[in-house]
Amino acid sequence: MALRLDVITLFPDAFSSILASSIVGRALREGRVEVILTNLRDFAADARGTVDDKPFGGGPGMVLMCEPLFRAVEHVRRLHETPGYVVLLTPQGERLAQARVRDLSARARLILVCGHYEGFDERIRTLADAEISVGDYVLTGGEVPAMVVIDAVTRLLPGVLGAEDGTREESFSEIVAGGGLEYPQYTRPREFRGMAVPRVLLSGNHAEIARWREEQARARTRQRRSDLLKGRASDEP
Repeated sequence: MALRLDVITLFPDAFSSILASSIVGRALREGRVEVILTNLRDFAADARGTVDDKPFGGGPGMVLMCEPLFRAVEHVRRLHETPGYVVLLTPQGERLAQARVRDLSARARLILVCGHYEGFDERIRTLADAEISVGDYVLTGGEVPAMVVIDAVTRLLPGVLGAEDGTREESFSEIVAGGGLEYPQYTRPREFRGMAVPRVLLSGNHAEIARWREEQARARTRQRRSDLLKGRASDEP
C-alpha cells in the first residue's frame, strides 16, 4: 500500500520539480508513494482568495486565517478513508531528526500544511498532530520544508532505494556510530592529486574494514556533531 502525502499549500507549482525527478519521481511512478497537492486559496471565504489578515494587537506582517485552513484540512481529510496525520510546518515545531522521519514514513497518510507570512492563527494549531521545523532558521514559507519531509520520508519506503538495506549504513542510522555521522567513503581512482584511499579499504579484510569504519564514524561524529553523543558515556572522548 502506497504512502499518501497530502500537501496544503499556497504554491502547488513549487513542487513540480521534486515530484518529477530523482528518487521521489521514481517512487511516484512506481506507485510506492502518492502526493496530492491542495491549494489553500480554494478554501477562502471571498472571491479574491484571501487567506491572511493583519494580526490582532498590531505588529508587522500578515497571519494565516483559521477559517480557510480549517476548511482545507477538513476537505482533505474526507478525500481518503484514512484520516491522516496532520503536520504543520513551522519554525516553532520540533526540529526534524531521522528518528522522526522513520516514524512519519511508517504512517499510512500524512497531511502536510505549509505555513506562510508571519505564521498561523494560533487556533490552527488545534488541527495538528505534530509541528515540525527543518532547522533553526526562518524561510519564506513551508513549501521547502514540505519538500524536505517528502524526500526524507519517501527514501525510507520499502523498495524505493532498490537495495533493502540502502538506508541502514548512513548518517543518523542506529547502526552507524549509534545514530551519529557516517564513515568516510571512497571510490576510484585509488589515488588522486596525492590523496590516496586508505589501505584498509583495499585489503579485502571485511572485519578490519568494519572496525575502521566504526572508528571513523565515531571520530567524525565526535569532531563535527558532538551533540549527538550526549548521554552516551561510552562515546565520550
